[in-house]
Amino acid sequence: VLDKLGDPNWKEELRKLKTTESSDRIQLSLVFGTVVAEGFVAVQAQDKQAVEEIGREVISLSKSLGISNSVIPHAQSILDAAKKNDWKAIRKELDQTQSTVRSTMERMRDEDLAQCVSLAGWLRGTASVTSVVSKAYTEDRAELLNQPMLVEHFTKALSSMSKQAAKKPTVVAISKGLVKIRQRMESSNGEISHESINTIKDTCDELLNLILKDGKEKGK
Repeated sequence: VLDKLGDPNWKEELRKLKTTESSDRIQLSLVFGTVVAEGFVAVQAQDKQAVEEIGREVISLSKSLGISNSVIPHAQSILDAAKKNDWKAIRKELDQTQSTVRSTMERMRDEDLAQCVSLAGWLRGTASVTSVVSKAYTEDRAELLNQPMLVEHFTKALSSMSKQAAKKPTVVAISKGLVKIRQRMESSNGEISHESINTIKDTCDELLNLILKDGKEKGK
């Protein structure tokens, strides 16, 4: 989807990373997902410094989640590729990082955490896409956000979480936010209005702020 948006100013879409002091694995997994997604935005922006910071943050979070042995090789490859400005390689490693994290978590029977990584990544990606589309709205661009089936997938994933995970305030808020997002995607007979794009963006931003609410901003 990012590739289909032409050549906007992706540097404007980058956000400063926030570290988190939380020890909650659900929260850490959500943060991890946003960081990996930020990596994709940084690649679009071809921002070497941002990619390097993201690589280091991936290592830090993987240690907190107890999956560093699986993740560090990918993170190191990201850092090495950033030194060479090899954006294609960085993107490939980001893809593999997310895949490795999910498979590692599932192998550890942490399916809830794996879903959180994917969901938070989608929220961050959607926030960046809606931001770009809102600044130069066209119906064709808006159509890229017509993903109600994907939202339904995440909604079902959240509903199948363990009772302990499902009761967490952040998870509850995300569940409600997904309902709002899906309603906006389905309310215009396949054509998502500029107003709906802004509502989806605002909802994603609110949820991302909630995920990172305990974070401390890292200056660039």
